[in-house]
Amino acid sequence: MLPVQAPASDGGLAGWATDLMASFGAPGAGLIVAIENVFPPIPSEIILPLAGFAAGRGEFSVWAAIIWTTAGSVVGAVALYLVGMLCSDGWVRRTIARMPLVSEDDVAKAEAWFDRHGRASVFWGRMIPGVRSFVSIPAGQRRMPWWEFTAFTALGSLIWNSVFVGGGYALGSQWQLVEQYAGVFQTVVLVLLVALVVFMLVKRYRRHRAVKKMEAPTQVLRVPDDEA
Repeated sequence: MLPVQAPASDGGLAGWATDLMASFGAPGAGLIVAIENVFPPIPSEIILPLAGFAAGRGEFSVWAAIIWTTAGSVVGAVALYLVGMLCSDGWVRRTIARMPLVSEDDVAKAEAWFDRHGRASVFWGRMIPGVRSFVSIPAGQRRMPWWEFTAFTALGSLIWNSVFVGGGYALGSQWQLVEQYAGVFQTVVLVLLVALVVFMLVKRYRRHRAVKKMEAPTQVLRVPDDEA
């Protein structure tokens, strides 16, 4: 079996991730993704294609990479879900503000996203940068059922991870190119979400009109006295 060769960015984040995957295999990839979910400055757009590249080198199978990275996504998301459930809003915001490359606005953005799109935001949010990690916090604050949160997180993470792990696997040593297409994929997700919201609004409007029509008072035809 050929060892994983460190990418050109050896010594940086990619080099560290490569060493961890070489030492621990697919569980190492899952560990990195779990950390990435708790500390968003670590970009999954780099880690996931790199896991696919490592799978292509024969260190582990591409399916193992997808399964372990998805498990890592769920573990990291559940950790933030518990933070939202057990910690005060003020403590969360102060702690987030101390993290590098992250601000309180990121939490506010995730809260607005959750309030706007409801529980489905956990699924869609797994594929939106800036929301992917922090949407777990308002889910915990709003006491979203844990089983529902876990299911939506796992499904959304499975799609996101499969796309980027598969891209890194297909591109091999040019795995870095996957990051360039991350914006395209995220745009597609946003377009699908907007289309879904519009569809739901139209459906709700039509249902509302149908109910109003049924509740409208019926006119009673009165027979003139001379014809009675």
